[in-house]
Amino acid sequence: MSESENGHTSEFLPQKDFFRIGEVSRLTATKAFVLRYWETEFPMLEPVKSPKGHRLYRREDVQTVLEIRRLLYDEGFTIAGARRHLKEHEGHAGGTNGNGASEVGVDGESVSEFARAGLPAHASAGDPLPTISRKVLLDLRDALRAFLTLLETE
Repeated sequence: MSESENGHTSEFLPQKDFFRIGEVSRLTATKAFVLRYWETEFPMLEPVKSPKGHRLYRREDVQTVLEIRRLLYDEGFTIAGARRHLKEHEGHAGGTNGNGASEVGVDGESVSEFARAGLPAHASAGDPLPTISRKVLLDLRDALRAFLTLLETE
């Protein structure tokens, strides 16, 4: 990952190979207990232990934490959806569709199949698909649910 969407790059990391959990917490703005929990939920996040038992995160681990944080907090993924997304995109640059937008939808399902099903007749498979961020879709869903509740009460 060369740059995450929250503006962090690997260049902001101090020039060293290992980071203790407190450093990772500060660098990623993530509480230490959250990092420990994520270790149990994301198998690709596995810091090494020092002889004294301290967690030592590699640079790649810190970048993985930033990606997990982006998926969960910015994109609105569930833990399971973020885990699937990371597994599916291991070794891929950024895991996007080329337009900078994720191809994974609610709980990690592929959006491209749904989007292609709704293409107008004049669109071809080679046309770029319009992309809507996951957060916008989730906000829209919540607004529609609120309207439905309002209509049901009348």
